[in-house]
Amino acid sequence: MILIRVLFIMTALLFVFGCSGKAPVKPAVNEFNAEASFEKADKLIQDKDYEAARKLLLEIKNRDLTKKYAPIAQLRIADSYVKEGEPDLAVAEYRKFLDIYPDHRHASYAQYQIAMVYFNQIESPERGYGGAAKALSEFEKLKKDFPRNPYKDVIELRIEKCRNTMADYEFLVGEYYMKNGSYHAAIGRLETLLQKFPDYKKMENVLLDLGIAYKKSGDAEKAEMYLNRLIENYPNSRLAADAKKELSSLKKAAKK
Repeated sequence: MILIRVLFIMTALLFVFGCSGKAPVKPAVNEFNAEASFEKADKLIQDKDYEAARKLLLEIKNRDLTKKYAPIAQLRIADSYVKEGEPDLAVAEYRKFLDIYPDHRHASYAQYQIAMVYFNQIESPERGYGGAAKALSEFEKLKKDFPRNPYKDVIELRIEKCRNTMADYEFLVGEYYMKNGSYHAAIGRLETLLQKFPDYKKMENVLLDLGIAYKKSGDAEKAEMYLNRLIENYPNSRLAADAKKELSSLKKAAKK
């Protein structure tokens, strides 16, 4: 009887202590600090530790529940490739940003950076045509998709440089054909230049070359048309005198 009473008391005590005791405390999990992580990634980029920076920026993209820093992290990934000298990867990341966040307040920045990646590839007329053509296309897209972009003051100047670079290339190729006596090929290049870049800075040279090329090809009518156009549009140009000599030569040949 005593044994039963003791067991009853012990069971009751265990029940009381079990109910009144606190649940085991779980160790606190540190909340992810996106802002601090972004600042650290920015410092890594400044220190040129691009790979480590991108790992941290990817973590921000995946763990930033507020979505405040995730878009900026994507931009910084693209920026890091620009700084590292990887233009193709940079363009791919900027395009990824535009795909994910097309209406973000920094979307025009991403589009501008794509254009600038190609613009910075312009080195000379001989090597810069591809970069100029791509940059021109991206600048035009920036103007169309983001008419209120903050880069209006510089875009037109850069578009002009792109167009001049492309026109210079076409002119150089036309000149090459002229020197090698390939007049039909020269006419093709120079006519294209005339149509695509009517405001080209060396237009009097283009008109003179076209006049001579048509003359050499036996098309006196078109030769006269371009030579007269040069004289009328650029009367003070030194090339106007050359055009007059070519016209005089044509007239003498016609009398024979």
